[in-house]
Amino acid sequence: MRLRVEILAALVVGALAWPAAAQECGDDFNTWKQGVAAEAKAAGVGAVGLSALEQASLDDKVLARDRAQGVFTQTFTEFSNRMISTYRLKQGAANLKKYADVFARADQEFGVQAPVIAAFWALETDFGAVQGDFHTLSALVTLSHDCRRPQLFRPQLVPLLTLIDRGVLPADVTGAWAGEIGQTQILPTDYLARGVDGDGDGIVDLRHSVPDVIMTTANKVLSRGWKRDQPWIEEVRAPDDMPWDQTGRTNKLPLSQWTQWGVTNPDGSPLVDNGLKAGLALPMGRKGPAFLTYDNFDVYLEWNQSFTYALTAANLAARLAGAPQLNPRNPEPGLSGDQMKALQTKLEAKGYDVGTVDGILGTNTREAIRKEQMRLGLPVDGWPTPELLARL
Repeated sequence: MRLRVEILAALVVGALAWPAAAQECGDDFNTWKQGVAAEAKAAGVGAVGLSALEQASLDDKVLARDRAQGVFTQTFTEFSNRMISTYRLKQGAANLKKYADVFARADQEFGVQAPVIAAFWALETDFGAVQGDFHTLSALVTLSHDCRRPQLFRPQLVPLLTLIDRGVLPADVTGAWAGEIGQTQILPTDYLARGVDGDGDGIVDLRHSVPDVIMTTANKVLSRGWKRDQPWIEEVRAPDDMPWDQTGRTNKLPLSQWTQWGVTNPDGSPLVDNGLKAGLALPMGRKGPAFLTYDNFDVYLEWNQSFTYALTAANLAARLAGAPQLNPRNPEPGLSGDQMKALQTKLEAKGYDVGTVDGILGTNTREAIRKEQMRLGLPVDGWPTPELLARL
């Protein structure tokens, strides 16, 4: 028996109030599971959920995936060219038409535009076709017991056990390696707190019901700070020379200021001032593609902290909304994976917090690069080049 909407609503408050894990990661596994079981039982999980926990096991394949996210070593154009496929554009357009009434309801109720939802739906599971084959409970148990990032995964365990205990999900539910479930890969906490019955059958089914998926995804996006019916990104053309130190996603300025510095639409026509502020994101430096990033773009980073993924998802949404294919321009050559690790090591030696030396151009590494570019008198665009590596 699946969880009914009225039961789901009653669980939300409790789910949001569940405490963070008290037990330490990496302890004896059976002892650790007993601690989880005690926490779950205190939260109201019954025999069905506790039995599922008892059967859960550690999965080495999950740990291997957690430590080998090499896809994010690709440049933005490499990643986006692969992810924004002809199939996803065509299928996305078809689904926008097929489910137009549901998308319209999502926009009306949550203020999240249809292409935004469709882009996540495409990137996460190819519109439900590939939802993942990892045993979800074992995956979350593994990642919670592991000491690398337990704070991200442990809060998902009791909500998942509750979903299983109440019948909304089977004990053997499968999904992504990191515990996400359904057609837009929703974590258990969001399943409980943001689940919406989009088709009116009294069931929130994020694996099989497209209306439930669309409405729930819109609700999740709104919960991360989406501003109703506002833009998210806009491709632009940056001039050859401007105050590069003023660029960056977080330095939001009026469009009139970007216009004054020579930023235009991709075809060279003037920007249309919409009264909003935006940052100028240069994912591959000042000679590569350029985007105005509005407040709503920050929500993409709430969905996935990888800047490359977030910008790709935002660009796919723009494409589904009618924008043309982006102009990659002619960026300066970047660094190989080993060169990036060497750069991160040098930055770390200078006192910068670059996180793990992993060869991935993350937010902390970009910011450190910008500061060193400024110190060295180079254009401040956050793009690592062989020249920068040599100068350091």
